[in-house]
Amino acid sequence: MGILDTLLGSDNGDAIAQLAKQIGLSEEQARAVVKEVTPALTRGMQHNTKDETGVEGLITALRTGNHARYIENPSVLGTAENIDDGNSILGHIFGSKEVSRSVAEHASQETGVASSLIKKALPIIATMVMASLGKSLFGGTASASTNTEQTQPSSGILSSLLDSDRDGSIIDDVLGMAFKMAFR
Repeated sequence: MGILDTLLGSDNGDAIAQLAKQIGLSEEQARAVVKEVTPALTRGMQHNTKDETGVEGLITALRTGNHARYIENPSVLGTAENIDDGNSILGHIFGSKEVSRSVAEHASQETGVASSLIKKALPIIATMVMASLGKSLFGGTASASTNTEQTQPSSGILSSLLDSDRDGSIIDDVLGMAFKMAFR
């Protein structure tokens, strides 16, 4: 199961409802925005994990960031701490606000939701993606994801979770993202 499936699954209905409430959208609109921006976030993660150092950095962030709380306790979505954490994640994933703006503009065109609302949603969704990825890799609750005694997941597991087109390879996904960015 991929990150998008996990985020939109029935187990995360409360998180989607809280996102909708925080941004001022219907739950259907919030789902559409999550569905549209999550692949861009995972492709950014793929780009950042193209070498072992990037994979190790992401695994460390997942293990120590306590991101699972954003899914386990959706009432914290939209808080100042959540937004700050999400903006840090976006900065690391995309590298610049220009890319975040581009993602918001594209998602706006695809969903019909104002880009200003999507820009507000992006940091929240980024933390939800990290929470879902952490739970997928480490399972359990927020306390389990911060247990440093656990076995380190392999980059193969990480790659399969980030494989947006589910063909078993993240190379084409990263190349596709680079191609789209170059010819905008």
